[in-house]
Amino acid sequence: MNQGRTVFSQLIDFLPMHKFQQCVDRYEGNKGVRTFTCLDQFMCMAFAQLTHRENLRDIECCIEGEVKLLTF
Repeated sequence: MNQGRTVFSQLIDFLPMHKFQQCVDRYEGNKGVRTFTCLDQFMCMAFAQLTHRENLRDIECCIEGEVKLLTF
């Protein structure tokens, strides 16, 4: 049944985010970051991997299209 969430969002719920945050904190991954955090980068790379994107331009176009769909 559709709960108003994307499949990607439902898949991400299975990931242990506390472990991810522990790694980011341990290695100071977000040190000096202004807007694009480690979690943002991970989400983009996971999305690209799951949708078989081949290059950065392809990733950008695909994510931009998804954002436009979600804002309507």
